[in-house]
Amino acid sequence: MRYKPEQKKETHQKIIAAAGRSFRKNGFSGIGVDGLAKEAGVTSGAFYKHFPSKKAAFETIVVEGLQEVQQAFMALQEAHGENWWQALAGFYVSEKRTCDAKNSCGLQSLTSEVSRGDEDLKKAYEQELLKIASIATEEGSDDVSAATWQKLAMLVGGVTMARAVNDPELSEQIGQAIQSSSLFK
Repeated sequence: MRYKPEQKKETHQKIIAAAGRSFRKNGFSGIGVDGLAKEAGVTSGAFYKHFPSKKAAFETIVVEGLQEVQQAFMALQEAHGENWWQALAGFYVSEKRTCDAKNSCGLQSLTSEVSRGDEDLKKAYEQELLKIASIATEEGSDDVSAATWQKLAMLVGGVTMARAVNDPELSEQIGQAIQSSSLFK
């Protein structure tokens, strides 16, 4: 039975969406191809028609996850102008700190997984991370500033720590410390 091109594309997108949720929630080692396929509502054979390996799917998820961050940063800049960092910090320490892991920010949830990856994965991550940093750097500057790296590192690392603790009050305290930082004023 032949499938229409649009059905193949829809299936591909279903697999990507399911894999994105699964990798964010379970990490790379926390789910196999069978689990990814089940989450997408397809067979393992169908998964392999779209991706040659779990590793290839993960790399796609990493790139797409960081592209989502790029789009979110540009939308925040458009909506909040020069106060966009404050808006980002507020959103990040509230929504992205408390949401279900499957809906977490790709930058926060996938970075530690990438650090254990191979050279190709790290290269793909680095290319997208540099695009994020470039978008986040003040207009008119060609070089990514130290302040940009500081802000990104504080948000990603802080939210990672806040998500890792059991005590909701401690998580909230970490979130508030990030948001009140002079970096975001």
